[in-house]
Amino acid sequence: MATTTPEDPRVRFAIERTLLAWVRTGLALMGFGFVVARFGLFLREIEAVRQTVPVKTTGLSLWIGTALILLGVIVNVLVSAENIRLMRHIHAEPPYGARSWLLGVGVALALAAVGVAMAIYLVFISH
Repeated sequence: MATTTPEDPRVRFAIERTLLAWVRTGLALMGFGFVVARFGLFLREIEAVRQTVPVKTTGLSLWIGTALILLGVIVNVLVSAENIRLMRHIHAEPPYGARSWLLGVGVALALAAVGVAMAIYLVFISH
């Protein structure tokens, strides 16, 4: 069985695959959170089309959805920090350049910023 060393490019590739998997997870949480948050609006629209008395809503879907969005933001921020820590820990430049591994971190942080903006929109603006 072959052993891997930090200089082995497969170590860096594995770190990057892990980052991208967690970014997908964070993005999925944010997307699902948005759908859950807007579900109450969807139910109100259905009731309006049926022309029935609107069902009293607790607004719980908004808060659960916002919590899922913020969980996705937290996942992306934490995985970015962990990725940077691991890449510094292996003490080697990636064979494909430092900018390319920073791209994944940049995308994760940009998605986190979009998630924060989405949560602010849902809670404070879209009532």
